[in-house]
Amino acid sequence: MAEITFISAIGGGALIGFASALLLHTHQRMAGVSGIAAGLLPPWSQDTTWRLFFVLGLIASGLLYRLSGLPLPIQINSSWPVLLVAGLLVGFGSRLGGGCTSGHGICGIARLSVRSIIATLTFMLVAGIVVFITRHGLGAA
Repeated sequence: MAEITFISAIGGGALIGFASALLLHTHQRMAGVSGIAAGLLPPWSQDTTWRLFFVLGLIASGLLYRLSGLPLPIQINSSWPVLLVAGLLVGFGSRLGGGCTSGHGICGIARLSVRSIIATLTFMLVAGIVVFITRHGLGAA
């Protein structure tokens, strides 16, 4: 799976859509990962059980894929400090933007939320600028 194919993209998108619709149907909640994970931090809310299972499912899916023996199509060449700073910046941006790419980009756009469309366009624009500066302005590969 070195290249993303039409079939894998459709299959992955269908699974994400199904999981988002299932969460909305069963818990009346949007599948925004940052909001779900934030609900596991103090102050504790009453609905931590489903949030914990959701986050554990995200972690378990990666571990199960790794155990399958299939090759990993992505390589991360950054150091742990760079990844830590990047993760903190993403978390800060998610809180600043009132949600993450999964909440706004998948669930919000599907609901035709203007706020989510603007947030997703902003995410994508900033990501493009960061990649351009990192690859061309800073001379990184």
